[in-house]
Amino acid sequence: MLKLDHITVIAPTLSEGVAHVRTCLDLDVPFGTRHLYMGTHNHRLQLGKTVYLEIVALDPQGTPPPRARWFGLDDQKKVREDWDNGRRLRGWVASSKSFDRVNSGDRQIFGEEVALPFDAPEFAFTIPADGGLPLNGAAPSLIDHRDDPTSMSEIPDLGADLVSITLEHPEPDRVTALYERLSIDTPPVVVKGLELKYRAAIATPSGPKELT
Repeated sequence: MLKLDHITVIAPTLSEGVAHVRTCLDLDVPFGTRHLYMGTHNHRLQLGKTVYLEIVALDPQGTPPPRARWFGLDDQKKVREDWDNGRRLRGWVASSKSFDRVNSGDRQIFGEEVALPFDAPEFAFTIPADGGLPLNGAAPSLIDHRDDPTSMSEIPDLGADLVSITLEHPEPDRVTALYERLSIDTPPVVVKGLELKYRAAIATPSGPKELT
């Protein structure tokens, strides 16, 4: 079974990402880390005991990796277009103890299993060859923590909890069938929509909010 690990706001810049989440949730998400091996950086926030929010962006001071970056961040034109069109919560990550449990047909969706960091791997992450999001974000990226899951104690807790995720998609039955094949624990609710768009209901200290 795959489990929801974290949801991702993919931003043109971290400052824009933080400002958007502040507007949506009335919370300032603290800085997380620099991914020196990917040339990206993030801010992170707990959304309960096992799930967190990541705001991720290309690190302008970072070194380009030897392969395509994750989350489609090499294609800054598309990142900006999605952002300007209100598609800011753009994806999510599901954890697995073994990618071997994902059948070969579906593995083509997720891309290559990449061991990271490159010089001393601690986990594995699936990234399509072009670095784009699986099914343009309708399918999750997959992570194998290799028996060393993210320590939630390292991620700030500001009292927010994820209630639900909804995905609007032109082909909801296709996406739902994929989630069922993957046996995902607590996947997004998929509904008919003109274009791919996520929204997350989140309980915060100041009341229920929606992240888009």
